[in-house]
Amino acid sequence: MEHPQDNPPLKGSRHLDQLQRLVRGEVEGPPIAALIGFRPTHVEHGHTVFEMEADRRHANPMGTLHGGVICDFADAAMGFAMASTLRDDESFTTLDLNAKYFKPVWNARLRATAHVTRRTGTLGLIECEVTDESGSLVAKVFSTCMVLRGEKAAGR
Repeated sequence: MEHPQDNPPLKGSRHLDQLQRLVRGEVEGPPIAALIGFRPTHVEHGHTVFEMEADRRHANPMGTLHGGVICDFADAAMGFAMASTLRDDESFTTLDLNAKYFKPVWNARLRATAHVTRRTGTLGLIECEVTDESGSLVAKVFSTCMVLRGEKAAGR
């Protein structure tokens, strides 16, 4: 559960505004989204939803969805969730990423739902559930992010 006292929703954050414009199709998404084939469908403070169609082009040598694709998909959703909590003068970087896989996927419509579980002034803990079209859990992914400010956030 997010602790609002640590990072209350912002009014007019440029990060959240930019992410919402991307969801509405007003600005182009990141190149990795086009490469892998995912897109954000919902973003609000500390919460995002992404969708993608997993198919043969995402397969590993065994013919199932490559675990790295799931990680990229979840990482993007978690990154948007974290970015939605940033103040205008902040950026962030990912410190770690941990994935737990529960079932193989071949061809499926996937949904990544990410939540900022805890956000302090310096860190964010983000969780993401990746589910298939039936709502069955495919993977659970966790990430820790570090907030950057000032010179460290410049140009990011």
